[in-house]
Amino acid sequence: MLAFAFAQLVGLLRRILVAQAFGVGAEMDAFIAANRVSETLFNLVAGGALGSAFIPTFTGFLAKEDKKSAWKLASAIANWVFLVLSLLAALAAFFAPQIVRHVLAPGFSANPIQFTLTVNLLRIQLASAILFGLSGLVMGILNSHQVFLIPALTPSMYQLGMIFGVLVLSPSMGIYGLAWGVVIGALFHLLLQLPVLIKQRGKYSLTLGFGDAAAREVIRLMGPRLLGVAVVQLNFWVNIWLASRMPEGSVAGIEYGFALMLMAQVAIAQSIATAAMPTFAAQYALGKLDDVRHSLAASLRGVTLLSVPAAVGLIILRVPLITLLYQRGEFDARSTQLVAWALLWYAIGLVGHSVMEILARAFYALHDTKTPVLVGIGAMSLNVVFSVTFAALFTRIGWMPHGGLALANSLATALEMVGLMILMRKRLNGINGKSIARGFAQAAVAALGMGIALVWWQQATATSATWVVAMGGIAFGGIVYLLGMLILKVPEIRQLKEMIQRRL
Repeated sequence: MLAFAFAQLVGLLRRILVAQAFGVGAEMDAFIAANRVSETLFNLVAGGALGSAFIPTFTGFLAKEDKKSAWKLASAIANWVFLVLSLLAALAAFFAPQIVRHVLAPGFSANPIQFTLTVNLLRIQLASAILFGLSGLVMGILNSHQVFLIPALTPSMYQLGMIFGVLVLSPSMGIYGLAWGVVIGALFHLLLQLPVLIKQRGKYSLTLGFGDAAAREVIRLMGPRLLGVAVVQLNFWVNIWLASRMPEGSVAGIEYGFALMLMAQVAIAQSIATAAMPTFAAQYALGKLDDVRHSLAASLRGVTLLSVPAAVGLIILRVPLITLLYQRGEFDARSTQLVAWALLWYAIGLVGHSVMEILARAFYALHDTKTPVLVGIGAMSLNVVFSVTFAALFTRIGWMPHGGLALANSLATALEMVGLMILMRKRLNGINGKSIARGFAQAAVAALGMGIALVWWQQATATSATWVVAMGGIAFGGIVYLLGMLILKVPEIRQLKEMIQRRL
């Protein structure tokens, strides 16, 4: 969690520097839209294979001490990831103008300069998809060996590459320097993990796994997940497609707003889910369903106790936080308004996103990719409908329409969370629901007290410097929430205290 939090801080520094250099305007809209293509390719190929299919199967071999089969599987998947991503990247580069004009951002066609810029940036960034694909596989291998620190630091390397791009390359290359920073960051992402991978003493083989039952199992598990990832990516494309037709800066506004919400989600949920998934997979492989149930309930309580106050804090302190972090250089008061409006509606969905992260990993560990994919397809299909509906509704009542895109995402994710929670409860014959519900209630009560305290804080410090309002609010809110946890006698607080005492 500390490594994930550090990565988010480095990422925040990168966004601050990018915001100062480019603000929220046509160039950033073009960069963000172009980056979506390489992100989609990586998530479709590597994300679909690793998150749901490769890690459970690879971990199963390790749990049974069959290292030969494990590394043969890893080699086959690595070769497939490289070949498929290389082919798709080449096709995307060739058809880049058509992709931008007809699929990605048709609104940019009205501005020939922005359209050409988007096409060029798209082609540059495609190399990052191949590097990320291989690096993601290495990360899965290391996580399966219970190695978490170095893989968790790799996002920091990616952010450092982009910081190099904006500080060193952009002064002479403009926004193109930032695009090359993406490629450099992806290379750093991979290189950091290679020394640790070598220490695992695995044997690489030049194979595609034809006739290998384990490789077929990964492909079988990967199929439904690919469909689910495609639907999720479709929502991002729909958002860009709609936002490209909205006022200038709308694409960047939802990107910055989502990134701030995602900072909290990554530090809270992805860190816990990354550490928990190999445990879920090993427990399931050994037939210990009671242990899976207990581990899942503990993980869900943990993310709930952390995500509820984080959501409340982001909603109340969003304007001073964004002003403190970004408002300088090309990032002006209008930019702050655009991002704060998106963050308001994205923060509402933080709890749903955090719980979903744990539930999805649990289903994958149980070798069940079909259930979360089917539920996800339903929820993300609703997201498309919600996006169009809420954007039109916000426009009609005089609100900035890109906020409707954020609200659509939060509502669809909440519905997906509820559906998966019900299905997981049936799958495991219970998930200690009373304990989870009690944790949520305790978090809600303590967060309510924290929210009231933060509203008072903002009123009391209305004439103070922005950093006092934002940073003081974070500290004050955290203290109030912790006191609430102590008063409500939340057991995790006692466990945390005991763990610290043992460490000391």
